[in-house]
Amino acid sequence: MTDTLSPTPAVSTTPRENAESGFVASESLANSLQAVLVDLIELSLQGKQAHWNVVGRNFRDLHLALDEVIDAARLFGDEVAERMRALHLTPDGRSEILAGTTALEPFPGGEVSTIDTVDLVTTRLETVVATARRVHDAVDEEDPTSADLLHGIIAKLEQFAWMIGAEHREPTKS
Repeated sequence: MTDTLSPTPAVSTTPRENAESGFVASESLANSLQAVLVDLIELSLQGKQAHWNVVGRNFRDLHLALDEVIDAARLFGDEVAERMRALHLTPDGRSEILAGTTALEPFPGGEVSTIDTVDLVTTRLETVVATARRVHDAVDEEDPTSADLLHGIIAKLEQFAWMIGAEHREPTKS
C-alpha cells in the first residue's frame, strides 16, 4: 500500500468527470481550506470532550451551549469539505492529520470546571476564527465563493465566543 499516514495533509486534486469543467483550486487555496477544516473538526471533538466532562455552577447552560458549538463546527466542517470536493480537492479529516496540523491546543482530560471550560472553549473558538481570518484574504482573491463560506463561519464562531465568554464578564460601570 503506497498511502502512508503522515501528519502533513496531502490535499490533492481529483480528475474531472463527465461534464465537469468548473474552477479548480490552487494548492494555496486547497491548503487554506484544509487548515480551516482541520480546526473545525478539532473544535467539534474538543467541544464534545468539554461537553462530557464539564462540572460546576451553570453546568446545564454551558452543557447545552457546547452542543450548539459542536453542531455548528460539524456543519461548517462538512460545508468546507464539500466545498473542497466541488473544487476537485480531497479534504483530509483523519485523526493523525488533525493531531499534526490543528492550531488548537489539546483539551485537558478529566473533569473541568465550568469556569475553566468557558475560558478553554472561548480560546478555541477564537483560534478557529483566527485561522479563518488568516486565510480569508487569499481565499477571497482566488475564490470569493469559498470566502463567503468563511464569512459565515467567522460570524457564527465569533458570536459563540462572545456568548460563552460573557459568562466571565461583569457589567461596565458608566
